[in-house]
Amino acid sequence: MREFAIGDIHGCIRALQELLEIIQPQKTDTIVFLGDYVDRGPDSCAVIDTIIDLNQRCTVVSLFGNHEQMMLDSRNDPDACKEWLNQGGRATLQSYGRRGFGWGLNDVPQAHWDFLSEQVRDYWETERNIFVHASLDPELDMAEQPDFLLRWQVFRDPTRHKSGKQIVCGHTSQKAGWPAIFDGGVCIDTYAYGGRWLTCFDLSTRKFIQANERGEHRSFDFPAQRSR
Repeated sequence: MREFAIGDIHGCIRALQELLEIIQPQKTDTIVFLGDYVDRGPDSCAVIDTIIDLNQRCTVVSLFGNHEQMMLDSRNDPDACKEWLNQGGRATLQSYGRRGFGWGLNDVPQAHWDFLSEQVRDYWETERNIFVHASLDPELDMAEQPDFLLRWQVFRDPTRHKSGKQIVCGHTSQKAGWPAIFDGGVCIDTYAYGGRWLTCFDLSTRKFIQANERGEHRSFDFPAQRSR
């Protein structure tokens, strides 16, 4: 059984498809998506479709990112909608429009709203690892973590969680395109929407696999580099 984590996709469907083609998920595998599926990149609609469909091939764990939070908040709050549009939401709505659903929030398929509101979770914890979108308080149990830390907080070299488990997160873009290795864990948001790489961390082999929107890919062993 293999275990993978995939960083912030931000609508970069070609990079995601390339990664999935490389790793070839099997029924016994688990893929943990770290959140921020939508906004900024070219095809958020296809990204959500792909993740939903992937549940038929393997175990999928989808975490709740701040961009999913903004998209959900936009449904009933005009001010929140304006902020979301300015933070990449326009690209998300355009992706639905190009696929024939329409160009407004009301045109987003109900299956996608169900995914965003019912099928994502704040964190995922295994025997050796804790997966979050953004960050956490290393002194708190996971059930006690504030939403702000899990979804919004910049990852700033925290000490290892009190459980002793490694933290695997996204959210804090590594503009050079390399995963950041810290004493407390690893950040694999490697700026896919900005022309860099979408990162998959194979926790079974301790190997990083990356792909981009140009159809390129590369792989290397852990650790990649140490940021601090």
